[in-house]
Amino acid sequence: MPRATGPLADALARRAVLLDGGLSNQLTAQGNDLSGGLWTGRVLAERPDQVEAAHTAYAGAGAEVLITASYQVGHDPGLLERSVTVADRAARAAGHEVWVAASVGPYGAVLADGSEYRGRYGIGAGALADFHRPRIEALRGADVLALETVPDTEEAEALLRVLAGTGARAWLSYTVADGRTRAGQPLDEAFALAAAAPEVVAVGVNCCDPADVLPALRAAASVTAKPLLAYPNDGSVWDAATQTWHPPAAPVPWDVPAWRAAGARLIGGCCRVGPDDIAALAPHLT
Repeated sequence: MPRATGPLADALARRAVLLDGGLSNQLTAQGNDLSGGLWTGRVLAERPDQVEAAHTAYAGAGAEVLITASYQVGHDPGLLERSVTVADRAARAAGHEVWVAASVGPYGAVLADGSEYRGRYGIGAGALADFHRPRIEALRGADVLALETVPDTEEAEALLRVLAGTGARAWLSYTVADGRTRAGQPLDEAFALAAAAPEVVAVGVNCCDPADVLPALRAAASVTAKPLLAYPNDGSVWDAATQTWHPPAAPVPWDVPAWRAAGARLIGGCCRVGPDDIAALAPHLT
């Protein structure tokens, strides 16, 4: 059965790897209701077949890594484990090598109030570590953990503390804006936290404007030799007055050659990046 035949880190040492796109937009395109605090986790709970179909759409577009629907799931071990099982089924049915990355969303995602784009929750690193520990344990069946959309260094430190000594492999991905973390910390300091962590196989950014990617990659490359990753949103701008999205200034496939030159090895998309966009990225990773 087609499935990853070795660790993702080994593949990254040889070549660039294509990530999937936004799970929420694909589930919406399939006609699913994502309202409520669980977001994509609601579909995982009610219609896991629809989550598998979304993963399959991305694998069909050429994605080599499928990110699970666990981003906004709290501490329900059954749902967390189901997210890996569903993605694994899609990976095994693909016609090429595919890894499963278990999404470990930030504390703010579970609050479902947008605070993952602010950070600085005010609960302390110890409480953040206690929050993430059981989630990470429940998701260990995946090939790699996606510590993604992390808004600040305090949460990154908590996640790395939980990972230390576990033998698990993970990537660490910040959400950034204007050359800093969403909480306002310098990016070189943020990326440096993971430089010496053996559990971390790649560092980078996600859920940001594509224009923020290259400066962030350069900041990361200044403090670590680890492979870099980038999976921004599509760059659309929300118009609150008209309740519509304005098209992005630079649509997919973005300036991927420059990202690769800066060290990016894992490249894909986040919000509003669909299977067609991932298919458009694929030729730029060869």
